[in-house]
Amino acid sequence: MAVFCAIWQQGHEAYGDFILPSPIATAHATLELVRAPETWRLAWATSSRAVEGFFLVAVLGGAMGLAVGYSAAAMRLARPLLTIIMGVPPIAWIVLAMIWFGSTSGTVLATVVVACFPLVFATVAEATATRDRALEDMARAFGAGPLQRLSTIVIRSVAGQYFPALAISLGSAFKVAVMAELLANINGIGIALAMARSNLDVAQSIAWIVLTVAAIFIVEYGLVQPIRAELERWRDAARPWGVKR
Repeated sequence: MAVFCAIWQQGHEAYGDFILPSPIATAHATLELVRAPETWRLAWATSSRAVEGFFLVAVLGGAMGLAVGYSAAAMRLARPLLTIIMGVPPIAWIVLAMIWFGSTSGTVLATVVVACFPLVFATVAEATATRDRALEDMARAFGAGPLQRLSTIVIRSVAGQYFPALAISLGSAFKVAVMAELLANINGIGIALAMARSNLDVAQSIAWIVLTVAAIFIVEYGLVQPIRAELERWRDAARPWGVKR
């Protein structure tokens, strides 16, 4: 972080306040935003929409990916559809969502789900299809039923690829949510960024970006990473004694 701020300061000294405000000026702008009650309301509106869409993606993408990963035929059918969905840029989905839902939270939610779902779904499906079937055979030989094999072997092995995909999707969810709010004129951080742009207030624009990144950190390390640590306790048990993460 210190190196990043040093490079930021060099850019400020090279291009000036109008192009890139200094880290100190941005910190002051961020503190001013934090003191304003309206900031918390806008941040909560954007965060709730992004987290709601992210939760739907995590549940639907994970469940459907597991189901499809068990069937080679379903995998072959799903790949062309995923290619089509991933090939459409998020801004095109925003335009369609604006036509379907208008300037409402439904536009943001639909765009987040469509933009983030393919990554989670494809990751879980591929991880399930390439799972270690020898472990399942061993568990079956010891009398483990289908649900027990799913919970103790498949889900835990898929989690190693599932959670990195979730981390990427979480960042994408916030970025798409802010972009949808800005283009659809929906109350939230996107509107605040549009106002900062119209006022040519670069420091405030970067301050809103800082708050968005802070919200991503809170959700990831307050919710996603604890669940990941619980599901991947077996990795710690497999490490040599005294080795910590």
